[in-house]
Amino acid sequence: MAEEKKEDQDVPVAPVSLLSTSGNRKRKAEHHAGAAEALRLAVGTDKKYDSITRHRTEVERAVIDREEQAEEIIESLPKDSSAVPRVELYLPDILRDTVFVGHLVTDLDSVAGAIGAAELYGGIPALASEVNSETAFALEKFGVEKPRTIEDILKENPEVDICLVDHQQTSQMNPLISPDRIVGVIDHHALQSKTIVTDKPIYIDIRPWGSMSTIIAHTFGRY
Repeated sequence: MAEEKKEDQDVPVAPVSLLSTSGNRKRKAEHHAGAAEALRLAVGTDKKYDSITRHRTEVERAVIDREEQAEEIIESLPKDSSAVPRVELYLPDILRDTVFVGHLVTDLDSVAGAIGAAELYGGIPALASEVNSETAFALEKFGVEKPRTIEDILKENPEVDICLVDHQQTSQMNPLISPDRIVGVIDHHALQSKTIVTDKPIYIDIRPWGSMSTIIAHTFGRY
């Protein structure tokens, strides 16, 4: 116990009124030392544990090297936290009232992704083809209404905007979808030779994740 207490005493603790110098500039910490100071106090340059030498990691070096920039950012923030503007998650207006539709030979990710994206962005889910037994079971199990077909929706409104989900290859698109009406793509597959080509910028959210629905779930979690 005495040895443990001695080890604790060897690690200095930064006081609340800590004054430190960075260049010719003095700064006063309003709380305990920040990450850079804590790393210096706890680790130093190198620290030995018996026969093992513990070196600073790349992250630790980066934190210490950028201490002054971090201080400048902190000092520039308003003192009153209520004055700090709130940053909302960016949800593109271009996807509002858009039809979200998956690929042909549709699967659960394609249908669930279309339903989730329509709910998130304020659009309409659609089917590119009839659902398989797995998707039908999932919809029934969770009491979710099966989306309408893209054929029915385009028959009512041929000029509606389209966002492709879970695909971006023309070989997987429903043939009734015109590339001119595509305003977005949310997908998790690789870009290949038959990736759609558009004559205008569109919204793109392609991530190397396990499913397109995971992208939507992640966005929901941040919203």
